[in-house]
Amino acid sequence: MMVNENKKAWQYLLSAPVIVAALGYFVDIYDLLLFGIVRIPSLIDLGLNEAEISIEGASILNWQMSGLLLGGILWGILGDKKGRLSVLFGSIITYSIANFACGFVQDVTMYKILRFVAGIGLAGELGAGITLVSESLPKRLRGIGTSVVAGVGLLGAVAAYFTVEIFSWRYAYFAGGGLGILLLFLRIGVFESGMFKHMAEKSDLKKGDFLSFFTNARRLKLYLKCIGIGLPTWYVIGILATFSNEFGLALGITEEVKPGLAVMWCYIGLAVGDLVSGVFSYYLSSRKKAVAIMMLFTLFGTIVYLYAGIQTAEGLYMMCLWLGFGIGYWAMFVTIGAEQFGTNVRATAATTIPNMVRGTVILMTTFYAYLKPHVQELDAAALLGVICFGIGFYCILTVPETHDKDLDFTEPE
Repeated sequence: MMVNENKKAWQYLLSAPVIVAALGYFVDIYDLLLFGIVRIPSLIDLGLNEAEISIEGASILNWQMSGLLLGGILWGILGDKKGRLSVLFGSIITYSIANFACGFVQDVTMYKILRFVAGIGLAGELGAGITLVSESLPKRLRGIGTSVVAGVGLLGAVAAYFTVEIFSWRYAYFAGGGLGILLLFLRIGVFESGMFKHMAEKSDLKKGDFLSFFTNARRLKLYLKCIGIGLPTWYVIGILATFSNEFGLALGITEEVKPGLAVMWCYIGLAVGDLVSGVFSYYLSSRKKAVAIMMLFTLFGTIVYLYAGIQTAEGLYMMCLWLGFGIGYWAMFVTIGAEQFGTNVRATAATTIPNMVRGTVILMTTFYAYLKPHVQELDAAALLGVICFGIGFYCILTVPETHDKDLDFTEPE
């Protein structure tokens, strides 16, 4: 009996929705992080000096993040109105074309526009994939299934780093566009969520209403808490890993610390952590406990990273691996967001919540830059960390548990 149950579990976890969503997120992360990796060589090739690279590089990144925020809303609404698969097809076409075009870019203005378009496309991939997988798997396997999606997908960061190491930045963009087109063909034949089909038949039901999160006190509270849970993840990626070269200097490390390599190690840890958090959730029968444990592990690692006196670049990279593992509750956090809300706004929630968290990086980097003239870099990062972890722990401890929740329900108007 147990053998048959295990066999069925593997059949679900290796089903088309899980595999296609995982590969889609792999390409998504590859393209999402690619600009950060090729930022300096690409802008040098475009003729910018060191000062211009700093200013325009930050501007291009902000254009991409703005695209993510807008795309999260657009794709989320579309996912609830037209179906999860419409987003999985539309988003990959959008960012694949944008990435191909980035390989031909000749000036900064066009670079900004293309990264904005790419950001819009990239915003839809994870939320739609997580929603489709959550609605397709039995509730006991939802956590593991979505963790497999993220665990495989996050290795796209590793692929992006080594692609740039081997090829030029233009060919790295061509590769990203090509991977997207290949994935598009793999998605042909994937079936729509049964829950969505059932919900779509209700013509009188309002679907994909983004504003409904702000017109109802209960939904607004839940929505903000789901965003709050994710803050420590992008604090680690957007501050500790991205500015690792600055922290290396502050710690007195004489070797060069490469932010691209720090981010890569962080994402390797994140991929493993996502798989582990899914197993934690399964055996603890709790999303909240699994996330809280991972968050606590990350907090301890942050203290070590900033104040344990790391002496070498290798030591800093290994701490990025530790921190990446700790924030490996990313898929679980998106799953919690999807499980909190009814089928008629679930894709909107699952797509906008992670992109809202990504968007907070703009606020984090601004606050970090404001603090640096007043306190030492390590202390500035620590003060920001207190805020992010404080909000994160409050939200995960007070949000409703969703591990065994039946998802076949809708939100009232």
